[in-house]
Amino acid sequence: MLARLGHRLLAGLAVVLGVVTLTFLLLHLAPGDPIDIMLGPAATAEQRAAQRAALGLDRPLPAQFASWLGRFARGDWGSSIAKGRPVRALLGAAWRQTAWLVALSLALSYLIGLAIGAVQAARSGSRLDTLLSVSTVALFAMPGYWLGLMLVLVLTYWARLLPAFGTAGLDADYLRGASWLIDRARHLALPLATLTLIGIGGAARFARGAMLETLHQPFITTARAKGLKPRRVIGHHALRNALTPLVTMLGLSLPALFSGAVFVEAVFAWPGVGRVLVEAVKARDYPVVMAATAISAVLVVAGNMIADVLAAWVDPRVRSATP
Repeated sequence: MLARLGHRLLAGLAVVLGVVTLTFLLLHLAPGDPIDIMLGPAATAEQRAAQRAALGLDRPLPAQFASWLGRFARGDWGSSIAKGRPVRALLGAAWRQTAWLVALSLALSYLIGLAIGAVQAARSGSRLDTLLSVSTVALFAMPGYWLGLMLVLVLTYWARLLPAFGTAGLDADYLRGASWLIDRARHLALPLATLTLIGIGGAARFARGAMLETLHQPFITTARAKGLKPRRVIGHHALRNALTPLVTMLGLSLPALFSGAVFVEAVFAWPGVGRVLVEAVKARDYPVVMAATAISAVLVVAGNMIADVLAAWVDPRVRSATP
């Protein structure tokens, strides 16, 4: 198992290096210049040249990339071109908001999705199974930003039940106790519902397939032949053995969920990494985009390794598998 994780780690480092290299090239090939955005159209050529030299953007691209890679490996992520703040502090403040949103969404998506998938597998071929299949496929296919906008339209502008933007109301500094919690929960509701609904669609579809495959195994037939109740067969035998592919998907869902959060945070003005990244791309803020992309690539690698560890924990046969 350790050898397998070692191979995955080396492959993951290669993936991270490839992603940041491609991102660096695409950023510098894309139209737009951060110096023009910073100084505006009234700046002279001398002012642009001086600012470019101060930021190190006048150096050859290989030298710029090697310099950034060395600093990033040492933990120096540089400073934001647009805001002048250290990138580590900028992303650190936003990370807490994104992690809170993504963690809640991931937990709810898999708890609800697993329950729906188990019900579908138990009632396979019924009208309920068909209805739930159509619903979960529709949810899974919906773009996050479109679903978010529809929830805002219905629950904010039509029903006037929930706020649409930010993490707290304008009077949040004056709220205490239960009132503060209620205000935070109301602002969290729409972005959390958007990510969770889409996550439920994928988790339920995957859970249904894993459960159906398990239900056709010989040991399930044996359990039924022994006279075990259907609930015990489903809950104890089938669900337990279907967890291996599900925990694999759970680990791989982590980076995908963070990617989806980029659009959801932009829709709801949620002050997380996604919103920071969108603003940085618009401003051609190279250090912020590079750091955020590197973190996303690391999450992909971490998600794969977490999936391997969880699969080995659930199924001992995985631990003895060759790398």
